[in-house]
Amino acid sequence: MHLKPYECVEGTPFVATRADVIRTHGLPCSEARNHVGLTALDYRTVVYRFQDSGRLEEVTARAEVLHLGAVAIPFRSLAAFVRAGDAAAFERAGFLVSPRYGIAFVPAEPCWVTALAAHCLAQWAAIGQP
Repeated sequence: MHLKPYECVEGTPFVATRADVIRTHGLPCSEARNHVGLTALDYRTVVYRFQDSGRLEEVTARAEVLHLGAVAIPFRSLAAFVRAGDAAAFERAGFLVSPRYGIAFVPAEPCWVTALAAHCLAQWAAIGQP
């Protein structure tokens, strides 16, 4: 997965609309609304999640290696990389969330990584909080 945090994932910018994604990738294998009210377009190896307004929230992709600019991090080293490089990282619902890198992932469940839009970071921080 090639990521520019909060900007784009694999060349798809976070300003992309649902129509943009479908125009670029074709019709998804499936489309469903998840338990947090986002509509997911599932292309098997990548899932785009949108708010009802059409705003892109998250992109989850298979990522055996995460590319951040010139740095390539194998998934098996990603948790250690995040913990060493992002003092603001936190855990929620089994996910390790990195505000610095704009990602969330479950270290024990390789190799899926979710890239986050900047505006949804607060929702991740609020998960499970009183």
